[in-house]
Amino acid sequence: MTEERIGIYAGSFDPPTNGHLWMIKQGAKLFDKLIVAVGINSDKKYTFTTKERLSMLQDSVKDCPNVVFDDFSNQFLVNYAQKIKAKFILRGSRSSSDFIFEQAMNNINQDINSSITTVLLLPPRNLCEVSSSFVKNLIGSDGWEDIVSKYVPQPVLNQLKQKYSGK
Repeated sequence: MTEERIGIYAGSFDPPTNGHLWMIKQGAKLFDKLIVAVGINSDKKYTFTTKERLSMLQDSVKDCPNVVFDDFSNQFLVNYAQKIKAKFILRGSRSSSDFIFEQAMNNINQDINSSITTVLLLPPRNLCEVSSSFVKNLIGSDGWEDIVSKYVPQPVLNQLKQKYSGK
């Protein structure tokens, strides 16, 4: 019997973007089970609560039955991965600076737990500039909804409109 391939894709997802959605869908193809985990860093100020971020992710990824959602805090991702029996950490690299960061993180993760493998994906060209920070910086100017709609799934756009209505 072969062991179930469990991967974890973690991030703050504040808010989830089309880049995150692409990564999740690719991860769902690669692994028997993909756990999408919202990381909670008490030093960060988030636009959305953990519950809201999980809800937006779940509403955006209804067509992947092998994807489950969770949250974690106050632990290294590699230790959380071991705790939930994931053998793979899924990460994305949009640029050379992302790659250098991911390489350093992989090295540290290997020092902590060498049994967890990092899988690095390169997104398609049209998603390379998309990030949660990028999306949040577009909000507020007249017509922001039309621009932001190109970079986030519809459930996320709906939440953004609700949060920023009247701005």
